[in-house]
Amino acid sequence: MKKIITILGARPQFIKASTISHEIARTDGISETLLHTGQHFDENMSDVFFDELNIPKPAYNLGVSGGRHGQMTGRQLEKIETVLLDEKPDAVLVYGDTNSTMAGALAAAQNQIPIAHVEAGLRSFNRAMPEEINRVMTDHLSNWLFAPTQLAVDNLKTEGIAGARVTNCGDVMYDAALHYADIAREKSAILTDLDLTEGHFRLATLHRPANTDSVENLRAIFTAFQELAREMPLVLPLHPRTRNALNVAGLFDQLTAGLTLTDPLGFLDIIRLMQSAKLVLTDSGGVQKEAYFHATPVSILRDETEWVELLDMGWAELVDVRDPANITSSAARLENQTGDSLQKPYGDGSATRQIVQTLLSEL
Repeated sequence: MKKIITILGARPQFIKASTISHEIARTDGISETLLHTGQHFDENMSDVFFDELNIPKPAYNLGVSGGRHGQMTGRQLEKIETVLLDEKPDAVLVYGDTNSTMAGALAAAQNQIPIAHVEAGLRSFNRAMPEEINRVMTDHLSNWLFAPTQLAVDNLKTEGIAGARVTNCGDVMYDAALHYADIAREKSAILTDLDLTEGHFRLATLHRPANTDSVENLRAIFTAFQELAREMPLVLPLHPRTRNALNVAGLFDQLTAGLTLTDPLGFLDIIRLMQSAKLVLTDSGGVQKEAYFHATPVSILRDETEWVELLDMGWAELVDVRDPANITSSAARLENQTGDSLQKPYGDGSATRQIVQTLLSEL
């Protein structure tokens, strides 16, 4: 029996990992232990969250969060190494681009434990983003690189990473979207709870420091949100960072009036909203792609995206958030058009099976 330790640090990573956890659970010869660094404390990661995903709570929760990037990564590295030395896994599995991703990969590499990286090869080419540093370093440390798109494979090749180490398996979040779509329609009551009509509301999420830490950007974005909300409801599950930024600036009441605010929502509720919204406005890398999986166009509140396929297919566009008019005009364009639905840049829904079978055969 081969043992894998999966290292995760944020709620979206658990969602990605759930599909692979399901596949491992029904595959002979391989087992998995979940380790949560605690990087993103999230009250919504309750028993209900894990019940929705149908996976066990992590065997380890290191409780490491807060502080500067170097501080956090260093503390995670120390604690992850202790677990790896005790557990002696045959491989470590990491996802995406968080500090937990890089700390997990570095701890494994320093102890000669093979590393598998899911979502390998993504690049924003913006080294000012900590996520870009994390993903580049993790890719160069990894033994198996599971790329979600051909562009990701090409990015790796440009950096000298190619050959059998790299697999274009498709996107595990597409697998998750297919798996959970009907479950969300059946179990989520969020449309009723918020008194929403399918196809007659917009969904927004906002959390990146480039937007929340700039009062000018924050004011412009929320001014646009309020203008859009005069036409139809705009639902905003409010991230703690964004709520705090509004309060610190003394703008919370002024800039949220007229919006449909909620606390951070459960996974199935977010899926149901993405399925039903007329448009999604977000600075989240994950949300922009998930919206596409549910055939909803996206205004990306950023200067760049790792998921350039969304732009090429006409499902999304980048928006300069410094002027509210840019956001409202983007919304008007996108919600009245449909992008290319024939291309399948994120695979055919078999990414999880390919990843598990590759690990099983290689180990």
